[in-house]
Amino acid sequence: IMTFRILDKLGMDASSISKIISAIGNHDESTASPVSPISAALILADKSDVRRSRVRQQNSADFDIHDRVNYAVTYREVVFEDNVFTLHLEIDNGICSIMDYFEIFMNRMILCKKACEYLKIQFSLVINGTKMM
Repeated sequence: IMTFRILDKLGMDASSISKIISAIGNHDESTASPVSPISAALILADKSDVRRSRVRQQNSADFDIHDRVNYAVTYREVVFEDNVFTLHLEIDNGICSIMDYFEIFMNRMILCKKACEYLKIQFSLVINGTKMM
């Protein structure tokens, strides 16, 4: 609703607004599905966004598992070449394990893979130098 109001006030045409609203509505993890190139791009952008600076909590003792996983990511890079979308991560195993990462982010990575399939490209995940998918 907020997006509709903002885009409408900015003068965007109804067709473009509906494409963007549809993409937003189809990127939630519990119901997500890439239904358009815009929704696939939004899924890739949102679900691959894991990084230390996302953690707002200052005291590590108060971190939930999402905070721990995000905080553990010391390096993140997205590379697109040769029709492959690759998410490169370096995870500090002293803060969280790779298994913790997958416990929280497995569904997100599956969505990234589906988004890439929709776009007819490949998805690749590299964690601490090891290709996972």
